[in-house]
Amino acid sequence: MITLVLGGARSGKSALAERLAQRVTDDGVVYLATGAATDADMQARIERHRQRRGPRFHTVEVGSDLAVALATHADRVVLVDSLGTWVAAHPRLEVDVDALLAALGERPLPTVLVSDEVGMGVHPTSDAGRRFRDVLGGVNEAVATIADRALLVVAGRAISLEAFDESAR
Repeated sequence: MITLVLGGARSGKSALAERLAQRVTDDGVVYLATGAATDADMQARIERHRQRRGPRFHTVEVGSDLAVALATHADRVVLVDSLGTWVAAHPRLEVDVDALLAALGERPLPTVLVSDEVGMGVHPTSDAGRRFRDVLGGVNEAVATIADRALLVVAGRAISLEAFDESAR
């Protein structure tokens, strides 16, 4: 089962994703971290997340090598946090969405992915910001198409997102 958890900054999406991942296993969860501490604030944020998760989560820092990490940890429940930092880890934001989807599709165990819903925020003022929004929006849409469940988190509350039904036109 693939679950995509979307939300804005500080919406509670990571905490919800952690609870969802823990519910499906007693063996602990592999936490695939795609971001890296680039300053003291980010380091403090990472440390707060680690303390909140506790010992049931085994953190693996993967950066841009997400597809490989998903395959490497095929025997464990995995939580990916987050697709936004995964996109940002790629030079020129050139991601291989097909490799990501293939790796997700081959996983026999539950996978929970966290991502920022950037299309609902402030319009980026720079070319780089607009490109990031567009690339991440495309990644989110592609993952949502293969996900068994997609949730949108707002103010700590989750809304289930239904798949678009083409026949409803």
